[in-house]
Amino acid sequence: MPYEMIADYTIRRWYVQEQEILTNETYQPDAGAPLRKILIAAAIRNPYAGRFSADLGEIVDGSDKLGEAFAQRILAALGGAKAESYGKACVVGAAGEYEHGNAFITARFATPIRAVLPGAKEWIPSTGKRSGPGALIDIPLAHMAELYARSFYDTMTVHFDDAPNPDEIIVAFVVATRGRIHARLGGPEAPAAG
Repeated sequence: MPYEMIADYTIRRWYVQEQEILTNETYQPDAGAPLRKILIAAAIRNPYAGRFSADLGEIVDGSDKLGEAFAQRILAALGGAKAESYGKACVVGAAGEYEHGNAFITARFATPIRAVLPGAKEWIPSTGKRSGPGALIDIPLAHMAELYARSFYDTMTVHFDDAPNPDEIIVAFVVATRGRIHARLGGPEAPAAG
């Protein structure tokens, strides 16, 4: 089969991207482990491409199954490491509406992911846009258990070399293993990792 089916979604391509940050921008390490940021994303055919529909159920209804697939891929990419922050995004091809992308990343999609990440209880920051192949997007991150922990406010900039096609949507999720290196702006503390 040249593509993968999850629920009623046709997936053309999966993406995994990882960054390992060793120091801050002025080459100052700190006492913590390196910061790992990991992206899992999928290029999915948009069932509403080129048409308007008041009902977006063809996307929303199976999004929990998509979330389960993302959850398993996130755990595999973490390889036993613990995620402490997360974020999500969508990139909609030119034949779709921004609302189509948002329909993929509701709480219904996110709940199975949150369920496999110990301590995850806060809402997940998100962003999205319309674009074409070669899309770049900055995905925001926040702590999974303490939304106002400033040291975890961050982004991961990701690139999709061949997506989205006009009739596709990229659904993306990012996790990170710690806050920014040498974050020093104060504010609420994140709960101790455990």
